[in-house]
Amino acid sequence: MMDLPKLIDLDVKRKKVLLRLDLDLTDGEINVANIRLRSALNTLNYLISEEAKIVILGHRGRPGGKKVENLSLAPLALVLSELTGKEVIFEGEGDISLKENLRFDPGEEANDPEFSKKLASLGEVYVNEAFGNSHRSHASIVGISGLLPSAVGLHFSSEVENLSKVTDKPKRPLVYIISGVKEDKIRYIGEFEKSADKILVGGRLPDFLGDSALESVRTQKGKVIVGNLIMDKEDITLNTIEVFEKEVKDAGTVVLAGPLGKYEDIGHRQGTERVFKAVVSSSAFKVAGGGDTEGAISILGMENAFDWISVGGGAMLEFLSKKTLPGIESLSADRQNVLM
Repeated sequence: MMDLPKLIDLDVKRKKVLLRLDLDLTDGEINVANIRLRSALNTLNYLISEEAKIVILGHRGRPGGKKVENLSLAPLALVLSELTGKEVIFEGEGDISLKENLRFDPGEEANDPEFSKKLASLGEVYVNEAFGNSHRSHASIVGISGLLPSAVGLHFSSEVENLSKVTDKPKRPLVYIISGVKEDKIRYIGEFEKSADKILVGGRLPDFLGDSALESVRTQKGKVIVGNLIMDKEDITLNTIEVFEKEVKDAGTVVLAGPLGKYEDIGHRQGTERVFKAVVSSSAFKVAGGGDTEGAISILGMENAFDWISVGGGAMLEFLSKKTLPGIESLSADRQNVLM
């Protein structure tokens, strides 16, 4: 595992700590049961035990550098208070405070040096506990870390440790299931061909790949098997399900990135349910990640059936393909000249 500066090695005792969290949640996701919020709890409790003054940073949505009222972080203050058992003050001073949506300022996504300095002036040390955002070179992820003593949070460290079991000498066969509705996932298929034994492609992705690619579920030659879709394209076919189940059964490691169909609709849940059941029934090291993947896992009651559920979808795939992220590079040990 890579040498990352860790929270337990950073002097945070009674210090003012800037804590970057993953707060990019919809209104319906803002609750104490949310996996991304709960993933930060150990770090929050550790900082509280060290009597640190915590300044929480985060973003919601894509406001485009402008203030958008319904993307305010204000609703998060009450939930974070409930989660920690401590008062979290929004846009004020306190033992734990929460700043407004960073993306309301264009300097955040532009990784503007002046905006980074402005953020750094709010604290004495910096902790990144936003693994799910760390594939983006933004001010609060990469710009700030070179200005203050910095480290990754406890959950971030666990993300790297568990995902490294996929990238570093994984149990084989290594099977990736790349699925869902986001077309940009297609680019990872070629990247994972270098390391995977099989790549199973489902969800809406087969439609984006064109008719010729759909023949792969029949010929099953090479590493990539592209699933066939039912007529309305909202699920994979029964034949595809059976092919995918067979590939998963004897896998040593499985990475699950996306549901196989429109799992929210019980009439289109068969592919997702059967393939997910095949994954959890296998003896493989099982990793899953992404918001829709988490949603399907929750509906199917499989939350405790995986070895690791990542809080990042895009960040997980990026780490698995590159073995690093911009948020990791900015925290690399050889750059931590100011680490205490």
